[in-house]
This record gives sequence, structure tokens and C-alpha cells, in this order.
Amino acid sequence: MTDQPYTADPPELRRSLGVLDGVAVAASSTAATTSIGIGLGVTAGVVGLHLPAIMLLAFLPVLGIAGAYSRLNRVEPNAGNGYVWVGRSLNPWLGFMVGWVNIVATVAFLAYTTAVTGSALLQLAGEAGVHRVGGLALDPGSTAQTTALGIVALVAVTLTAVTGIRTAARLQTGLLVFEYVVLLGFCGYGIVKGPHPFSLSWFDPFAIPSATALAQGLLLSVFCYWGFEAAFSVNEEVRDPRDASRAGLITLVTMLGLFVLGSVAFQRVLSEKELAGHGAEGLAFFGDRLAAQPWAALPLVALMFSAVASLQAGVIPTARGMFAMSRDRTLGPVWSRVSTRYGTPVAGTLLIGALAAAVAGLALVIPRLADMIMATVNAVGIVVALSYALTALAAAARFRSLLREDWRQGVRAVVLPALSALALLGLGGYLGWSFYTSADHFEVSADNGWFLLATPLAMIVSGFVAAGWAKYVRRSPYFRTGEGTDADAPQLLTTPR
Repeated sequence: MTDQPYTADPPELRRSLGVLDGVAVAASSTAATTSIGIGLGVTAGVVGLHLPAIMLLAFLPVLGIAGAYSRLNRVEPNAGNGYVWVGRSLNPWLGFMVGWVNIVATVAFLAYTTAVTGSALLQLAGEAGVHRVGGLALDPGSTAQTTALGIVALVAVTLTAVTGIRTAARLQTGLLVFEYVVLLGFCGYGIVKGPHPFSLSWFDPFAIPSATALAQGLLLSVFCYWGFEAAFSVNEEVRDPRDASRAGLITLVTMLGLFVLGSVAFQRVLSEKELAGHGAEGLAFFGDRLAAQPWAALPLVALMFSAVASLQAGVIPTARGMFAMSRDRTLGPVWSRVSTRYGTPVAGTLLIGALAAAVAGLALVIPRLADMIMATVNAVGIVVALSYALTALAAAARFRSLLREDWRQGVRAVVLPALSALALLGLGGYLGWSFYTSADHFEVSADNGWFLLATPLAMIVSGFVAAGWAKYVRRSPYFRTGEGTDADAPQLLTTPR
């Protein structure tokens, strides 16, 4: 296999994806089963028995963000999406920041999902009666054991991603079908047979204990929805860029239905203490409460499939985003090398997998898996909210003339994205302040507010350092225009196509 080197006019990635393929990539990246199996427990520890309320409430700003992505994608499809759109419509420094935080957030997500995958495999081994290997007692809650096993899975899916989006999409489609059949079956059965009475208060956001709990719960829920935009990251490999928009919106609405269904089912079956107390083993516990073995193991198998698919789906769009940044010389040329055999950025894909494995290894400083999950989810939630907000503001700035030309279109293209952006920025700022005031010393712990605040701040500060290097050392033309290499100033679309 040979790679084509970086050039000013780089080769196109192969266009072979349709709407269903885009849905498979985006749905796998969002990882509904992983979010339900793990994210609901983490969120319940913050908002209590109000999971349906927080999932519905978080959907509103995310829907505004999705509209901004879709409209921007129609006028300028680009593998860099937010990086190009924000750089062109707001400021190149902010655009670079969007690209950068998406990269570091995804690497952090891959590191945490690596451990989740290992935990699911160890739980399955336990269900099969394998509790020791040699003299080692297997522990699904051990970060060291889960990380080591998860890295093996990460290597495997990274190598699969190298062969192309089409192969990955087919694999993910099969995994998704199994996941959703199991998820819908168990959640539906749990809603019918759960011992805890249904309550309308579950849907009341005003019953959430405090404003801090509301803010943290909303950002955790935004993290659960995170990934729908993966469909926009493979723009250069779809037959029609509008397919990417359709795939992203279909995925987002599907996730809403699954999250609300899962929230109600979990609260019908598990108490608040059980919801918040089982962490990465929450879905297995849920299955055990509803069925006997071997049927009770099915949700655990679905969790494993979801984690594996989300590992692969995380590698793919991140490599494409870095491909776009490399074309503009904001990152090094290695990220835009395209394989002549597979038509994919092979070197970038392999490097992303290697970086995620390295970060997963660094996570061993937090010895328990549940603590690592909480720390990662909080950090990623804040930087994802920042990225989404900047992209929505770019849409509002780019389409602001519609407010004069067609007020209905203007409301959808300008007002709703702007309100969504302000909501997410406000939530992120409030939560950051809450973290700062909740502690008086720094400690590497998921319970330490300064640590929870320092992690996303480090992601953001490193972005400004990298941007300065790209501007003053690489002398990237992106910082003069904010435009991506393949930006061609298309006509504004005032009506959907």
C-alpha cells in the first residue's frame, strides 16, 4: 500500500455513501446503547428520577444546532464542517478552536469508550463463569484491566476503519440492528413489567434538585446526543451532500426516542440508588432484573457491540476532520495522506487510534472505571457545548440577511441557532463556575471541581497554542481567509432543497 503525499490540491476521498450509510456512521458515533447503559446512570446521579425531563430539555438546543449544521452543509459541504464554517463566518482562530476541541474531545471519548468496551467484555466473561485468568481475578470495574482489553478492541476497529467508510458502515449497520432489537425489546418489557410506578414528575424539569444539577444534567445529556454530526464529517465520501444532512437529522430524532424510552424503562425497573450506583455495569444490572440467563446477557452483548461501533465511528470522522485541517496547513501533512488503495486517510486513521490508546493508558491515574467515566463525560460535555455553540453562531452570522428577506426562514436559520448557542454557552459557563467554587484544592479525582474544570480548560488552552503554531510557524493561509481549501463561496440557499 502506498500513500499519496500532501499537495495543495489533494485527492478526493471516494464518494460511495448514501443516507443509510450516513445514519449508520452517525448512530454508531452517538452510541445510544452505550449512552443508555452508562450515561443514564451518570446523569441520574445528578438529576435523580428526572431522566426523561432532562433528555427532552437537552434535545431542544441540540435540535437548533442540528438545523445550523444542516443549513451550513447545504451551502458548503466540507469534511471540516464546523472548523471551516466558523473560521469563514466568525473568526479563523475560533474556527481552528472548533476543529481542535472536536479532535481532543473525541480522543478523550475514545479513551473512555476503550475502557467501557473492556468492561463489557469482562462482564460477559463473568456471565460465562470465567472469573479468573491464571492468578488474576477479573474485575469489570478495574480501569487497568478494562483499558488493556479495550485497547485490543481499539486496534482491531482502527484497522477495519482503514479499509474505508463503506466497509465500516456495513459492519456498523449489522451491529446497530442487533443493538436496537435488544434495546427496544428489553426497554419495552421493562416499561410494562417494572415494579416502580410511573410518575409524571419524571417529565418535570422544575423538580430537578438545583440549578447546578440542571446545568450539569443538561450538559451530560448533550454529551449523550453528541455524535449525530459525524454524518457531516464524511461529506466528501457521500454521493450527495444532502444525504449527510438527512442522516444527521434522522439520527438525532431516533436518539431522542431511544433516550426517552430508555429513561422511562430504567426508572420503572431500577430505584434511584440502583440507577446511580452501577456505572458501567448499569445495563447488565438492568438485564438481570428483567430476565434470567442466558437472556439477561443480551443487553450486555448489545453494550459491547455499541462500544465497539462507537470506537470505530469515533476514529472515522476525527480522521476526516484532521484531513480537512491538514489540507489548509493548520495541521501537518501526514493527516492528509490518502491511500491509493483504499481512498481513505490511512496514516491519520492509524494515528488517531494510537493517540486514543495512549490517552487510555494515561487514564490509569484514576484507578476506578466509574470515576474515569464521570471525569471524561463532564470534560467532553463542556467542550462539545462550546463547539456546538460556535457552529450555531456561525450559521446565525452567515444567514443573517434572511431576517430581512424572509422572516420565517430567518427565524429558523438565525434566531433558533443563536438561542441554542446562547443556551449552551450559558450552561457551560455556569457549570464551570460551579466546579470552581465547589473545591478549595486540586486533586485528580472525579469528585474534585478544580480537576473537572481544569480538564476542559486544558483542551481549550492547548487549542490556542496549536492555532498559534499553525498561524506563525506553518503560516497557514486559513488564518488570512478562514476558508477551507475547497471552499468555493457558493450561493446562499434561502429555501431547503
